[in-house]
Amino acid sequence: MSKRNKKAKNHRTNEITKGIFTVLENEPNKSFNYKQIAAKINVTDAQDRNTLIKRLTQLKEKKRIQEVDRGQYKVLENSKSVHEGTVDVTGKGNAYIIVEGMDDDIFIPAHKLNKAFHKDKVEVYIYPKKKSKKLEGEVVKILERFKTTFVGIVDMQKTFAFVRPSDFRMYTDIFVSKDKLGGASDGEKVLVEITDWPDDVDSPFGKVTEVLGVPGEHDTEIHSILAEYGLPYSFPPEVQHFANQLDTSIKREEILKRKDLRDVLTFTIDPKDAKDFDDALSFKKLENGNFEIGIHIADVSHYLEKDTILDEEAYNRATSVYLVDRVVPMLPEVLSNNACSLRPNEEKYTFSAIFELDDKAVLRNQWFGRTVINSNERFAYEEAQYIIENGNGAIPKEVSIRENGAYKVSDEVVEATLTMNRLAKIMREKRMDKGALSFDKVEVRFNLDENSNPVGVYFKESKDANKLIEEFMLLANRKVAEFIGKQKPKKTFVYRVHDDPDPDKLMALNGIVSKFGHKLDFKDKKSISSSLNQLLQDVKGKKEQNMVDTLTIRSMSKAIYTIDNIGHYGLAFDYYTHFTSPIRRYPDVMVHRLLQHYLDGGKSVKDEEYQKKCKHSSDMEYLASSAERDSIKYMQIKFMQDHKDEEFRGVISGVTEWGIYVEIIANKCEGMIRIRDIKGDYFIFDEKQYAIIGERTKRKYQLGDEVTVMVKSTDLIKRHLDFALIPDEQK
Repeated sequence: MSKRNKKAKNHRTNEITKGIFTVLENEPNKSFNYKQIAAKINVTDAQDRNTLIKRLTQLKEKKRIQEVDRGQYKVLENSKSVHEGTVDVTGKGNAYIIVEGMDDDIFIPAHKLNKAFHKDKVEVYIYPKKKSKKLEGEVVKILERFKTTFVGIVDMQKTFAFVRPSDFRMYTDIFVSKDKLGGASDGEKVLVEITDWPDDVDSPFGKVTEVLGVPGEHDTEIHSILAEYGLPYSFPPEVQHFANQLDTSIKREEILKRKDLRDVLTFTIDPKDAKDFDDALSFKKLENGNFEIGIHIADVSHYLEKDTILDEEAYNRATSVYLVDRVVPMLPEVLSNNACSLRPNEEKYTFSAIFELDDKAVLRNQWFGRTVINSNERFAYEEAQYIIENGNGAIPKEVSIRENGAYKVSDEVVEATLTMNRLAKIMREKRMDKGALSFDKVEVRFNLDENSNPVGVYFKESKDANKLIEEFMLLANRKVAEFIGKQKPKKTFVYRVHDDPDPDKLMALNGIVSKFGHKLDFKDKKSISSSLNQLLQDVKGKKEQNMVDTLTIRSMSKAIYTIDNIGHYGLAFDYYTHFTSPIRRYPDVMVHRLLQHYLDGGKSVKDEEYQKKCKHSSDMEYLASSAERDSIKYMQIKFMQDHKDEEFRGVISGVTEWGIYVEIIANKCEGMIRIRDIKGDYFIFDEKQYAIIGERTKRKYQLGDEVTVMVKSTDLIKRHLDFALIPDEQK
């Protein structure tokens, strides 16, 4: 792929959009065609010219510019003042409007929001700019509500109720008449839908659509997290019934249509608590000395037929949601844990990517298609890790996940595991040499009792067994994407792309990490990725590791699904997709269907349909990851409730004008120390130094500093964890 194609498309599109407005607004009485605009903003190559033409059409359709004659564009009346953007409400009730192509966000005071909520799409009027002042304006029109349902607590009055939303960005309560309470009682947590907001009233009108339960109770709070993001926690009865009626038996006539791999050595390696096994590896030594390694993925699309209510439900969910104490699956259990789970000693339909690799992990041959397998073994990562570390198959009792305790693995399985581990390490090293980033961020996990109460914290560590699986999944994903992506004529396909990082964000990251003695090298693309990897390596095991890992991830672009391939920056791949987890991700189902369609000689499918599905999948992935983060935060607060009298060492992980965030080193729980609670001085926020500084004493609390804290207060309902700072001189 050329250097141009690898560049961040979004960044370039924004630059071109800014250029269009600059040209039209500088001469508002003139009209310009695309060639004239291209000349003025130095657009010369074909790809940028196509982007320019496309943006002109889009801006005209959005009524942000006008086409006064065929192909002649002009600035709109008031276009300098009125823009379309997205609302970002702050904790204080004010907001900023983010406008595509505009460098600065537009400040909106709370009384000028005119009923717009967080993330709504709006039209905003910008006031004439005062000298050296930030852009300010008011919302003049709500174009599209981001959401109309909110989680809140019922505040019952005599003949009606108000629902007070839990989201701190929601600045108004919601009026609910008694007949629309849906059986909710005073103080209960509910899901409320806004139905109307007349001009002459302060609060919107709504109706309760679901009673979630008593605030603070475990299930109520978990269901509230899901409800806040519009995520379901059960399947509709009709979908469950449809799934239960599926014929999941293995048929002889279906086996005959597939490559039969039931006699090839095959096994799964998964987390010890996994219930769905959607991938398996097979291993065979060839006569020429090479190795045939198969990546076998549950053939979900065999059971999940298009245009059924089950497929519609899976598409709407788009992903499984992994909360701290449960999984909300994309597919009903009859598929996810039974028919499509590659359990040992059961015949299963699979979709496979089979590779011939030589002793240096060089790819010599590949094959894609539908198969049938019979897995010989199921291992937990810990068991596979034991084989790798000890070179034998005598799994001891303390490592074994089997009821009978210690057991012995065959020599064939040991050889396969050790060989694949060696090949995986070679493949990983090649990736790193090409500029792939190595994120080994510490993941916090909780030990839960039978009532889902956290009784301990442990950290998930990625070892060789995890990386073995990761490398072969990456190989399958990459080669499937290459196989379709390189075909001529071009075929519509679902890619997983990751844009180049924003240079401004990288500069900001460099400013932070330089305080710890680290430095990024901006000489060229390779230097950036090498220095990022060096940074991640250097902070391993240090107090600032989790903070630096988190900040580095935030400086990256977000990976998304799209039909427009721009490569994957983080993995250093020109082609990448998601093929390996169709039980829990809908894009993988789409990839399976498209791959089979093209293997059968089918023509390219429609762009628009698949781009829409890609966007929906990316949006749902974001909501699911937000819910997952909230559930971790909830469990951290629950865990810290039982440790109120203890002192903890922590690292300052964030600094704001209202307080400092501290992450406890021992358990990674993060809470806030409010500025007003820090005694002995008046502290002022210094944005440039990522610090708060005492006005009198000049005492500084800076990002990355170690401090001692105690739990001050916990609030499970609002998901707040507040710390009290214990100055070191008091210790």
